[in-house]
Amino acid sequence: MASLDDGRSHGRVLPILGLGLYTATGWLYLGTPLVVPYPWVLGFWLAWIGGGAAAVRVARRRPRWTPVVAGAAIACWVMAVALGGWLLGWTA
Repeated sequence: MASLDDGRSHGRVLPILGLGLYTATGWLYLGTPLVVPYPWVLGFWLAWIGGGAAAVRVARRRPRWTPVVAGAAIACWVMAVALGGWLLGWTA
């Protein structure tokens, strides 16, 4: 009979943490209409939903990499808004 702490609990913490962090990035994406013109907002929201699907896939296949998906979501949002401001003239 295996003990309760057989080393597998650490493998469950990172995916849960990563998915929680990814969910928290939703605040950036939900606040996008404050910074980005409306025709582009749908693209940001679809990207966040697609990233969520990718986060679940990563959590199943490589659980230790799940928090990286949240960091990538933040980096992509910042880069897209910065590039939109620079190339397309988006202003808040």
